[in-house]
Amino acid sequence: MLEISNSRRWSLVSLLFFAALINYLDRATLSVALPAISAEFSLKPASEGILLSAFFWSYALMQIPMGWLADHWNLRWLYAGAFTLLSLACGLTGLVESFTMLILLRVLLGIGASIYLPGSTKVVSEFFSPQERGLPSSFFDSGTNVGMAVGVIVVSVLVVRNGWRHMFMMVGFAAIVWIVPWILAFPSTLAPGSARRGTHRSGLGRVTFNRNLLGASLGFLCYGYYGYLTITWLPDYFVKVRHLTLLKAGIFTSLPFLVWAVAEPIGGWISDTMIKRGMDPTRVRKGVIAVAFFSGLLLIPAVLVTNVTAALVLICGSSLVGFGAGNTLVIFQSCAPPEEVGTWMGIGNFASNIGGVLSPLITGILISLTGTYFAGFALASFVLMCGLVFFVFLVGNVQPPPTGCD
Repeated sequence: MLEISNSRRWSLVSLLFFAALINYLDRATLSVALPAISAEFSLKPASEGILLSAFFWSYALMQIPMGWLADHWNLRWLYAGAFTLLSLACGLTGLVESFTMLILLRVLLGIGASIYLPGSTKVVSEFFSPQERGLPSSFFDSGTNVGMAVGVIVVSVLVVRNGWRHMFMMVGFAAIVWIVPWILAFPSTLAPGSARRGTHRSGLGRVTFNRNLLGASLGFLCYGYYGYLTITWLPDYFVKVRHLTLLKAGIFTSLPFLVWAVAEPIGGWISDTMIKRGMDPTRVRKGVIAVAFFSGLLLIPAVLVTNVTAALVLICGSSLVGFGAGNTLVIFQSCAPPEEVGTWMGIGNFASNIGGVLSPLITGILISLTGTYFAGFALASFVLMCGLVFFVFLVGNVQPPPTGCD
């Protein structure tokens, strides 16, 4: 663990929180604006699914290379460069004139956004001990859902008032200002990824692979499938099924993400506290994940109830899945060799975003075939339960280096 002041390391975590917020705010733009974009480009559900998934094509493919770069390069500049690409790709979306250009810019957005989880996880693993990583991991990651919660409202208002094109430009180009405090706050003499350069030899062909990486990655794939369904299809669901206005649908969609965002650091803090009091880290991390993942089953009755308020309450309940999110990240951090944390997280997030590619596509196909959202939402809950099995039974003991995981 690298030594810097406590205030400085939490400043970095706070910046990672805002990076996650902006990252997911940029992602929310398309989901919220989809009805307006579909109307302009005459898109059908299957084409909507392709557009929603395009981001994940590059985002998923870049996870392992970006994780390796996070282990070996200076994250101060790696993060800044990727964030610039993310912001420009979002802003330029407002200028597109074709469906093909929409796809291309979503692909570029995915490349820029790919630094988020491998890079952020690497920072936490460098500056926090294994026993205290639950709270910082869950706190920075909660920014993703704050971004969605804020994003769906902000984006909805901007679309209604200014149109979807101006919305993309305003949201995307404004995000570039984050780079300045990041460069100023990041320790120039302590660069995660470069701090150990020369002390080991590793590469993409020399990654430590064991049951823990396999189990955590498969579990994260299932978690990603579930999470990305809510990100990509909830706004459209509230508009087309519950017949809400775009603005009201944005408000309704923001509430489940807000629940997710609040639940995540609480779950991380509770886990860290229990472990500091002497409880077994493996049982604590897996137990919190289990409690959280079972709440995802509430998504099934949410689609079946006729009352829109009841549906919203159940969907908010299903967002308590976030209670275990930080602990899934700590499993990667604790089980990976210290010099491979970024690469392991990149592999895990690659698996997660296979779910991100499949979820909107499969859901769009099921909506086209059945005429309802039930099959797509129920399948997501089932996939999440499969993820719980992988985390609980395939992953072994969650122990910090140098002992490793069994």
